[in-house]
Amino acid sequence: QVQLAESGGGLVQPGGSLTLSCAASGSIGSGNTMGWYRRVPGKQRELVAISISGDHTDYADSVKGRFTFSRDNAKKTVYLQMNTLKPEDTAVYYCYARKGPLEVWGQGTLVTVSS
Repeated sequence: QVQLAESGGGLVQPGGSLTLSCAASGSIGSGNTMGWYRRVPGKQRELVAISISGDHTDYADSVKGRFTFSRDNAKKTVYLQMNTLKPEDTAVYYCYARKGPLEVWGQGTLVTVSS
């Protein structure tokens, strides 16, 4: 069974930076898809960044050039480095993993960008 635990959310001023972490437990490896989604209250969850089968990473257009996805396979941990944050980046950020037909979500971590 795979479980995901996010950390690193919080309050940051516009233009600031924040790094989210997601530690996976269970049978998940470097070849599995992992990524980050986010949801603003009242809106649908949207993709932020995703590493497809550990091969390449896709980003939402709204975060390209500002956010960087990385993974430490030895630690089974993925990260989302967020720079030049904007108020519209405020959301609950969810870690995501897929192993075959199994999809797993973390509990979410709140990021608030406000002065």
